Amino acid sequence: MKSRICFGVAMVVFGFLAIKFVPAAQAEPSKDALVKRGEYLVERVSMCADCHTPRNETGQYDMTKWLQGNVLDFKPMHPMPFMAVAPPIAGLPTLPTDALAIRFFETGTNAAGKLPMPPMPQFRFNHDDATAVVAYLRSLKK
Repeated sequence: MKSRICFGVAMVVFGFLAIKFVPAAQAEPSKDALVKRGEYLVERVSMCADCHTPRNETGQYDMTKWLQGNVLDFKPMHPMPFMAVAPPIAGLPTLPTDALAIRFFETGTNAAGKLPMPPMPQFRFNHDDATAVVAYLRSLKK
């Protein structure tokens, strides 16, 4: 009887220790799911193609130049710093590391710590969304 009580107590103690010290397994999203989430954020939330993809003669996106950069066809009404060309973002050629790219999408600051020129917005994605955006853009051909 005494050995059963000791065994039971030992099992309870072991269970509590296992719960306290063994980290819970968190499922990492698959690479495909991450890219798909990034695709949604780039194409449907941020609408990056509006500036970074040229359009054809019918006004549709030129899919052969998807996110390859574009000359902007609008200008500010008042003099101000303004980027007249949206650079290519497919493959993220101006952000050499994922850490820099993720920081850009989390803070809105580039590799030099500066804000992008208008009309580029200062993004404030959370870490998971910034990681997904980077995964999608890196998946595109440069």
